[in-house]
Amino acid sequence: MPAFIIRICLLVLVTFTGPVLRAQREKLSDEDLEFVEKNFPAAQKTSTGIRYVIQVEGKGDCPQPGDIVALIYAGRFLNGTLFDQHIDREHPFQFRVGRNQVIEGWDQFMQQMKKGERCVVIIPAELAYGMRGSPPRIPRDTTLVFLIELLDIKRK
Repeated sequence: MPAFIIRICLLVLVTFTGPVLRAQREKLSDEDLEFVEKNFPAAQKTSTGIRYVIQVEGKGDCPQPGDIVALIYAGRFLNGTLFDQHIDREHPFQFRVGRNQVIEGWDQFMQQMKKGERCVVIIPAELAYGMRGSPPRIPRDTTLVFLIELLDIKRK
Protein backbone atom coordinates (compact mmCIF):
# COMPACT_ATOMS: atom_id res chain seq x y z
CA MET A 1 0.00 0.00 0.00
CA PRO A 2 2.72 2.60 0.83
CA ALA A 3 4.38 2.02 -2.58
CA PHE A 4 1.06 2.78 -4.27
CA ILE A 5 0.72 6.06 -2.34
CA ILE A 6 4.30 7.03 -3.23
CA ARG A 7 3.59 6.37 -6.91
CA ILE A 8 0.44 8.50 -6.77
CA CYS A 9 2.35 11.33 -5.04
CA LEU A 10 5.12 11.17 -7.65
CA LEU A 11 2.59 11.18 -10.47
CA VAL A 12 0.85 14.25 -9.01
CA LEU A 13 4.20 15.97 -8.45
CA VAL A 14 5.38 15.37 -12.01
CA THR A 15 2.02 16.32 -13.49
CA PHE A 16 1.72 19.66 -11.74
CA THR A 17 5.34 20.78 -11.40
CA GLY A 18 6.59 19.57 -14.78
CA PRO A 19 5.51 22.72 -16.65
CA VAL A 20 7.17 24.89 -14.01
CA LEU A 21 10.45 23.01 -14.27
CA ARG A 22 10.66 23.12 -18.06
CA ALA A 23 12.74 25.82 -19.68
CA GLN A 24 10.72 28.78 -20.84
CA ARG A 25 10.18 28.79 -24.59
CA GLU A 26 12.34 31.06 -26.70
CA LYS A 27 10.53 34.28 -27.59
CA LEU A 28 12.76 35.29 -30.48
CA SER A 29 12.22 33.80 -33.92
CA ASP A 30 14.98 31.48 -35.13
CA GLU A 31 16.25 34.17 -37.49
CA ASP A 32 16.25 36.89 -34.81
CA LEU A 33 17.87 34.57 -32.27
CA GLU A 34 20.68 33.75 -34.70
CA PHE A 35 21.24 37.48 -35.36
CA VAL A 36 21.24 38.37 -31.65
CA GLU A 37 23.62 35.56 -30.70
CA LYS A 38 26.00 36.59 -33.48
CA ASN A 39 25.88 40.36 -32.89
CA PHE A 40 25.36 40.47 -29.12
CA PRO A 41 27.31 37.43 -27.85
CA ALA A 42 27.68 38.90 -24.35
CA ALA A 43 23.93 39.47 -23.95
CA GLN A 44 22.38 38.15 -20.77
CA LYS A 45 18.79 36.92 -20.73
CA THR A 46 16.02 37.63 -18.25
CA SER A 47 13.53 34.96 -17.24
CA THR A 48 10.98 36.54 -19.59
CA GLY A 49 13.22 36.48 -22.66
CA ILE A 50 14.57 40.03 -22.75
CA ARG A 51 18.26 40.14 -23.64
CA TYR A 52 20.56 42.91 -22.52
CA VAL A 53 24.15 44.09 -22.40
CA ILE A 54 25.16 46.50 -19.64
CA GLN A 55 27.47 49.11 -21.15
CA VAL A 56 27.77 51.33 -18.08
CA GLU A 57 26.98 50.03 -14.59
CA GLY A 58 24.54 52.05 -12.53
CA LYS A 59 24.39 52.59 -8.78
CA GLY A 60 21.72 52.41 -6.12
CA ASP A 61 18.33 50.84 -6.01
CA CYS A 62 16.25 49.74 -8.98
CA PRO A 63 12.92 51.41 -9.78
CA GLN A 64 9.82 49.82 -8.29
CA PRO A 65 6.30 49.78 -9.70
CA GLY A 66 4.85 53.26 -9.30
CA ASP A 67 8.20 55.07 -9.46
CA ILE A 68 8.71 57.63 -12.21
CA VAL A 69 11.82 57.06 -14.30
CA ALA A 70 13.57 59.60 -16.52
CA LEU A 71 15.65 58.24 -19.36
CA ILE A 72 17.03 58.78 -22.82
CA TYR A 73 16.83 56.12 -25.50
CA ALA A 74 17.18 55.21 -29.14
CA GLY A 75 15.06 52.43 -30.62
CA ARG A 76 16.18 50.42 -33.63
CA PHE A 77 15.17 47.35 -35.57
CA LEU A 78 17.64 44.46 -35.72
CA ASN A 79 18.81 45.74 -39.12
CA GLY A 80 19.94 48.99 -37.44
CA THR A 81 17.16 51.24 -38.75
CA LEU A 82 16.24 53.91 -36.21
CA PHE A 83 12.49 54.05 -35.57
CA ASP A 84 12.33 56.27 -32.47
CA GLN A 85 14.54 58.22 -30.10
CA HIS A 86 14.39 60.62 -27.21
CA ILE A 87 17.91 61.81 -26.46
CA ASP A 88 17.42 65.24 -24.88
CA ARG A 89 19.02 65.04 -21.42
CA GLU A 90 17.43 68.35 -20.43
CA HIS A 91 13.94 66.99 -21.15
CA PRO A 92 14.20 63.21 -20.79
CA PHE A 93 11.43 60.75 -21.51
CA GLN A 94 9.51 59.95 -18.31
CA PHE A 95 6.96 57.35 -17.34
CA ARG A 96 5.59 55.59 -14.28
CA VAL A 97 6.95 52.03 -14.01
CA GLY A 98 4.47 49.17 -13.99
CA ARG A 99 1.47 51.22 -15.12
CA ASN A 100 1.27 50.06 -18.77
CA GLN A 101 2.37 53.44 -20.08
CA VAL A 102 5.06 51.80 -22.25
CA ILE A 103 5.61 48.42 -23.86
CA GLU A 104 5.67 45.45 -21.49
CA GLY A 105 9.37 44.81 -22.09
CA TRP A 106 10.24 48.28 -20.85
CA ASP A 107 8.08 47.96 -17.74
CA GLN A 108 9.82 44.67 -16.94
CA PHE A 109 13.37 45.74 -17.70
CA MET A 110 13.24 49.13 -15.96
CA GLN A 111 12.76 47.29 -12.68
CA GLN A 112 16.28 45.86 -12.93
CA MET A 113 18.15 48.96 -14.10
CA LYS A 114 19.94 51.31 -11.73
CA LYS A 115 20.36 55.07 -11.92
CA GLY A 116 23.16 55.97 -14.33
CA GLU A 117 23.08 52.58 -16.06
CA ARG A 118 23.24 52.36 -19.85
CA CYS A 119 22.16 49.15 -21.55
CA VAL A 120 21.45 47.70 -24.93
CA VAL A 121 18.09 45.99 -24.47
CA ILE A 122 16.70 43.50 -26.99
CA ILE A 123 12.96 43.07 -26.61
CA PRO A 124 11.12 40.22 -28.34
CA ALA A 125 8.04 41.23 -30.33
CA GLU A 126 5.80 39.51 -27.78
CA LEU A 127 6.96 42.00 -25.10
CA ALA A 128 6.90 44.96 -27.51
CA TYR A 129 4.11 45.54 -30.06
CA GLY A 130 3.41 41.88 -30.81
CA MET A 131 1.33 40.68 -33.71
CA ARG A 132 -0.35 44.05 -34.22
CA GLY A 133 2.83 46.11 -34.51
CA SER A 134 2.51 49.89 -34.34
CA PRO A 135 1.82 50.93 -37.93
CA PRO A 136 3.23 52.55 -39.85
CA ARG A 137 6.56 52.73 -37.98
CA ILE A 138 6.81 49.29 -36.41
CA PRO A 139 5.81 46.19 -38.37
CA ARG A 140 4.06 43.28 -36.69
CA ASP A 141 6.17 40.61 -34.92
CA THR A 142 9.27 42.81 -34.78
CA THR A 143 12.11 42.40 -32.28
CA LEU A 144 13.28 45.81 -31.04
CA VAL A 145 16.71 46.95 -29.86
CA PHE A 146 16.99 49.91 -27.50
CA LEU A 147 19.95 51.80 -26.13
CA ILE A 148 18.61 53.07 -22.80
CA GLU A 149 20.26 55.24 -20.19
CA LEU A 150 18.41 55.63 -16.89
CA LEU A 151 18.99 59.19 -15.71
CA ASP A 152 16.80 59.43 -12.62
CA ILE A 153 14.28 57.65 -10.42
CA LYS A 154 11.57 59.53 -8.55
CA ARG A 155 10.06 57.44 -5.78
CA LYS A 156 6.29 57.15 -5.64
